[in-house]
Amino acid sequence: MSTVPTVYDVANRSGVSIATVSRVYRNPDSVRAQTRERVLEAARELGYVPSGNARGLASRSTGVLGLCFPDYSDPDAEDIDAEDDDAAMLYSDQIIRGMERTARRHGYALLIAASLKGGPESLVAKVAGRVDGFAVMARTVPTEELEVISRRQPVVMLAGPREGGDQLDHLDHVEVANADGQRELTRHLIEDHGLRRLAYIGSAEESPDVAARFRGFREACAAADVATDHEPVLRMPMMTQADGASAVDVLADRNGPLPEALVLANDQMAVGALHALQRRGLRVPEDVVVTGFDGIPLGRLVRPALTTVRQPMLKLGERAAELLVQRLGGGPDREPVSLMLPVTVVRRASCGCGEGESEESGTQLA
Repeated sequence: MSTVPTVYDVANRSGVSIATVSRVYRNPDSVRAQTRERVLEAARELGYVPSGNARGLASRSTGVLGLCFPDYSDPDAEDIDAEDDDAAMLYSDQIIRGMERTARRHGYALLIAASLKGGPESLVAKVAGRVDGFAVMARTVPTEELEVISRRQPVVMLAGPREGGDQLDHLDHVEVANADGQRELTRHLIEDHGLRRLAYIGSAEESPDVAARFRGFREACAAADVATDHEPVLRMPMMTQADGASAVDVLADRNGPLPEALVLANDQMAVGALHALQRRGLRVPEDVVVTGFDGIPLGRLVRPALTTVRQPMLKLGERAAELLVQRLGGGPDREPVSLMLPVTVVRRASCGCGEGESEESGTQLA
């Protein structure tokens, strides 16, 4: 019978002291990069999970599920003055709420690691050592690290396409119909509103979700014989409201007219774009149409109300928790599950389809 690897094993394999191994995980910047990498490589090879609870993971439950993702906070959203407390909830907030509710219903607490700063390897290992299973956003954690941890406990990938042909094919996976939603929204702009000059504004770091949305955008343009570039017109660093406003400033300061429609990769940027256009005295949708993606509550409160693709953010969290609970109860040999959740195109005033929430309409896409 194989034994659980210990800190002693990692120290022996990497040729360092136990104290050095401990510092690699507790304070990685205090260890030389070459030594740190040697220790992490030894830990990966051994399947070591650093935690005081690590020895007990195979024999007892911690009663905790984990959620690990980059920090998606938006400073502009924190200043929202609205009677509806949900108005400031962003994409990650909704996922947390859905996962926490479901975890609690099954008797689990939720441990949240909301930033990958300071070294994703040590962070994920710390989370894994304190939970029975965890969900992680696709392509935010090194594949090798997840592959090692998934030998020991259930891991669910959130968002993005399922990775094909690599070590992560055995993981459960939940995503939404990003390409379908963006394709239908773009078709609506072209066919129902007669728009031909569309500008897609994406992200600097190629998120798999945003890549799928841009693919849907290009497919709709190609089907209608509308010219488009192989890359987004702009790629913004953080996809915040401030980035959306900056995108408007960049486009407005260029020579030539603005595009007829700004198709932004998320609602946060779209809200920022609406504010920037208003400051410049430009009318939406008369002078330029603005659309987003996600369906955060703020989109229905801005004026004009935002046309968007609403994705089931709560359900993403709920399904992730349910899959972890099922995996914990069903044993390691159960076949991996891959879920595609539907999205809804919501047509509001920012594309010219109504004056407010009471007049919004939507089309659900599987």
